[in-house]
Amino acid sequence: MTNIRWSELIDSDEFYKLRRQRGLLRFGVFVVSFNDYGLLGASYEVGHDSYWRMTSLTGDAYDGLSSHARLAAIGRWVYIIGKTAMLRCDAWTGVVMNRAKMSVLRKKFAAAVVNGKLYVAGGSTRTSAVEEYDPKRNLWRVVCHAPRMRYGCVGTAVDGVLYVIGGLRIGGVCNDAPSRAASGSGVHVYASSMDLYDVEARRWLRSRSIPGGGCVVAACSCRDSIYILASHAVELSFWKFHGSRRVGFGFGEWCRLKSPPLPTQVRLDGTVRFSCVGVGEKVVLIQVMGCIDDLLRRSGRSTRGVTDALVLVYDTRDGEWSRGVDMPDVVRRAACACVEW
Repeated sequence: MTNIRWSELIDSDEFYKLRRQRGLLRFGVFVVSFNDYGLLGASYEVGHDSYWRMTSLTGDAYDGLSSHARLAAIGRWVYIIGKTAMLRCDAWTGVVMNRAKMSVLRKKFAAAVVNGKLYVAGGSTRTSAVEEYDPKRNLWRVVCHAPRMRYGCVGTAVDGVLYVIGGLRIGGVCNDAPSRAASGSGVHVYASSMDLYDVEARRWLRSRSIPGGGCVVAACSCRDSIYILASHAVELSFWKFHGSRRVGFGFGEWCRLKSPPLPTQVRLDGTVRFSCVGVGEKVVLIQVMGCIDDLLRRSGRSTRGVTDALVLVYDTRDGEWSRGVDMPDVVRRAACACVEW
């Protein structure tokens, strides 16, 4: 009985809030790698760890998940959201449990956490529905429909607003938005734009686009802003979008920042992918797929020595980049999230 009560205390919201108030929570990056044998987890506390801590995820079957699954974290609970299944992983113990799956089949969709609930959008050719997941009730429901049907998009959130960023706009007739039918190939690029949904007000705000265009490679939230890495014809750019809606904080303003220290004149293609995660006051950029050396060689350049699984860290206070600890060789095609321990 004592052990049960102790377990309930550790898992309680009150204990978690108390640890946060006392400054006892730590922030770290948690990644999940997908392979033929199951799931592999790894964690890294930026500025503290000198290596990635590997975790063998144990629990229920992993059917319905793939390398296109998205990660979203609420505290220490990491939700692995797949096309036909969803798992909840305890970042403390590595124990995995099955949870309710999305009602809409999605692939390469946007996912984010707003006020303790999960939101997903895009990734479907049949509907523009946005779904909300309540962890306490283990229940999904459709809350609205997006103004654009996106595929390959990224999700994040700041100040109660869900951001659905980048990707392709998928045309065609769907049940909830027949007027969106498109001619020709039915696929239109909206790679540099983002749609904003006010969760509390249940309304869509004015869409925004990256100044100068480009293709969104990775995006995340950190403090009160959205940080976006974009690829252009011959270069990469790094941007900050002010997301705080408090008076005097410049909501909607863009600021171009120092680009990450990657080889100049790199144009990323589908073989090299990055993900970024906001961790405290830092943005962690992680190469989750591909080899930059191979990318340079295909473009006729002989530069060598650019490692796989590169990890770069941007300090939002001083505006400088630094090198993090590269991901282990066994971690590939990973999905990433920020967790609190």
